[in-house]
Amino acid sequence: MDTRMTAKRGFAALDPDKQREIARLGGRAAHARGRAHEFSSKEAREAGRKGGESVSRDHEHMKEIGRLGGKARRRTPEETPSDDGG
Repeated sequence: MDTRMTAKRGFAALDPDKQREIARLGGRAAHARGRAHEFSSKEAREAGRKGGESVSRDHEHMKEIGRLGGKARRRTPEETPSDDGG
């Protein structure tokens, strides 16, 4: 198998801001034509539940989240990053 790096082509070669702009326009066009899917609150709730289930299956990831949360909770005001950049 050839492991050389290949140049990005097409949409991938565009600047990320340009990609976002094109995607935004495409989304607007789809909504204007009535072809875009809009989640109901029930569908959104179900999607969130399924996503949470899949993330929580990764026990190492969940341990890391808990560890970082506990570490942040124990911070004293002196340890908390300030808005002045330091």
